[in-house]
Amino acid sequence: MPRFPMLLAIGLLAACSGRDADQYQGYVEGEFVYVASSQAGRLQNLAVARGDSVARGAPLFALEATLEQAAQQQATQQLHAAEAQYADLQTGKRPPEIAVVRAQLAQAEAADRNAAEQLRRDQAQFDIHAVSQAQLDNSRAQADASRARVDELRNQLSVAALPGRAQQLAALAAQADAARDALAQADWRLSEKSIKAGQAGLVYETMYRVGEWVAAGNPVVRLLPPANIKIRFFVPETVVGSLRTGQAVTLHCDACAHDVAATVRYVSNQAEFTPPVIYSNDARDKLVFMVEAWPAAADAATLHPGQPVAVSLK
Repeated sequence: MPRFPMLLAIGLLAACSGRDADQYQGYVEGEFVYVASSQAGRLQNLAVARGDSVARGAPLFALEATLEQAAQQQATQQLHAAEAQYADLQTGKRPPEIAVVRAQLAQAEAADRNAAEQLRRDQAQFDIHAVSQAQLDNSRAQADASRARVDELRNQLSVAALPGRAQQLAALAAQADAARDALAQADWRLSEKSIKAGQAGLVYETMYRVGEWVAAGNPVVRLLPPANIKIRFFVPETVVGSLRTGQAVTLHCDACAHDVAATVRYVSNQAEFTPPVIYSNDARDKLVFMVEAWPAAADAATLHPGQPVAVSLK
């Protein structure tokens, strides 16, 4: 922000030509907020114009976000897939698959009963020498096989109800976490394409028009919050020692309906020389110190950068 050397010269000239005691000329200065996006893109919408007053959270501008929306959708689908796989592995086999195993077990149990009955009959026939040893051995083998099949299917039914192994569950949980982080990144990138006001203020300037390409980090809107409006004035070396931060001063301007109270927040510890147009027989009168004072936010809204003011010390 320029320091308005002409205003400074006028103020100091007045200081040497019979101004009121403890009154110094100064000017209003603004500390602007340059609002930008961390992402590049074509300016799709500019919701404000120069001179608008915006509230906190009001939309300022939006950049084209086709790629970011697609990336967000892809990340969302990947997260849903990872969560579904993790949940599926936790529940074991599906009910229809378990029903198939139960039916196979019922068949095997029926076959086991038949094989056991056949073995009993063949054993009785063998005892009276009605069947051969080979037939009895075959019946015993059939009965053993049927019993083993029943045991196998019962074990399968128990395993079907178990969740996946701990290592598989841990791997799928890690995939779900990674997908969740990717979605958070996609959400953030998309949010950076639609910028809102971080605080209330005056739209002092817009730097781009709709349709123009905006590089990442380039400001699109220059905002001036009322709390960022301050008064800058200069006092001679003989006065600066009596000033302190927190000291109250009074501002007067031609357009102000009443005097405005302000508080000194900064007193420079570095002397500056008055412009060459100012002459004095006393060299010390050439030394001035910059002082900054802040008005209340309600009063600051009535002040404008570059506006000259008279500052009275209390």
